[in-house]
Amino acid sequence: MLLRLSFIVLLLPVLSSAQTTNPDSIAAQMQYAAKQGLLDEYYPRNIDTLYGGYLSSFTYDFKPSGTQDKMIVTQARHIWSTAKAAMFYKDTAYISMSRHGFYFLRDKMWDATYGGFYNLVARDGTPKSKVKEAYGNAFAVYGLSAYYECSHDTAALNLAKAGFMWLEKNSHDPVYKGYYQHLNRDGSHIIRTADIQSASDIGYKDQNSSIHLLEALTELYKVWPDSLVRIRLEEMLKLIRDKIVTDRGNLQLFFTYDWKPVSFRDSSEQSILKHKYLDHVSFGHDVETAYLLQEASEALYGKADDKTLAIGKKMVDHALNNGWDNSLGGFYDEGYYFKDKPGCTIINKSKNWWAQAEALNTLQMFSYMYPDDAMQYKQKFFKEWQYAQTYLVDHEHGDWYEEGLDNEPKRKTALKAHIWKGTYHVFRALMNCINRVENDAQ
Repeated sequence: MLLRLSFIVLLLPVLSSAQTTNPDSIAAQMQYAAKQGLLDEYYPRNIDTLYGGYLSSFTYDFKPSGTQDKMIVTQARHIWSTAKAAMFYKDTAYISMSRHGFYFLRDKMWDATYGGFYNLVARDGTPKSKVKEAYGNAFAVYGLSAYYECSHDTAALNLAKAGFMWLEKNSHDPVYKGYYQHLNRDGSHIIRTADIQSASDIGYKDQNSSIHLLEALTELYKVWPDSLVRIRLEEMLKLIRDKIVTDRGNLQLFFTYDWKPVSFRDSSEQSILKHKYLDHVSFGHDVETAYLLQEASEALYGKADDKTLAIGKKMVDHALNNGWDNSLGGFYDEGYYFKDKPGCTIINKSKNWWAQAEALNTLQMFSYMYPDDAMQYKQKFFKEWQYAQTYLVDHEHGDWYEEGLDNEPKRKTALKAHIWKGTYHVFRALMNCINRVENDAQ
């Protein structure tokens, strides 16, 4: 299969648009997009040989840009991507690149006094913010677990364990379950008080940190099947599936400490839009979570359980029915259920890169699971890939634009990489899609 795909990669310039529904052709296009179009543009270009870790910010044509502050999320995701690339391509050069990131997390981003990982540091590793987040610490555990998987470096596993135990001690809520997102340097969680602005998320629990804690616990449990990790993984699976996912099939975004939804639906439209960061339908997170829930269920039970599968399908179907562009393909960024309007109204027509990458992964997964379903997941997958190839992939300079050019053409010359944008979403999606095609052919 790999030889056949390699041959097709050589023919990519002459592949016609009619061939984009051929699984081998799409897999070959994805092989090229993952290696030459993504990883080869980032690595080793973003290796910071002066201060350690990875450079964060690049222009549209991959020239280093700005002060190169380093966020734990970005650094950990680059560790994850290079570790997975090492295993996917069986290339030990990526192990060295992943190890390079591990050293920076160990030596610069871990707080030697209070534990936990700093959220943001300067290029040289000097902390720029004393605030810590469950979200960032979860990604540290995620990246370190992947590096341990490819390298068997027990020092990395020990740091992942330390990250998990720091979250357990400081962020986990033993009463209402889940994790507090916002923490002070000493690990105490930040209480939401009356003087905090209404549009701020400070002090709330949320879906985004929750789904990525689930993701991190899944990755950690694969390499360290500890009983407490299993308990927390199952806890987060059930919390997200049974509490955070609404009856409609979308994720509620924010909650009080005792899991009461933060909603502005009874407010005026002006107030709703002012607070939309806290309360809207995020179609990208919905399709991403459908995959993360199944991945967690498989790690726990050997295969995805029926309830998790049903909820995941409900989420994807809701996103397709309410947030999908039937004309060009792709998922819109935000929707809202206004009380005085029918259905779900699109309030942001942007199509961000990470949502489309996650959609490729989930739609293809569902096309194999439900090949004859009326939702036509395979056709939607083909259309999503065509959309990405047309409006997101930068065929000249590499990587993907941050937003689809159909709605935001100015993104063509915007930053290609920054502290919130690296290789993780796109590489995971392409790697998983290629693996499914290859496994299906065997």
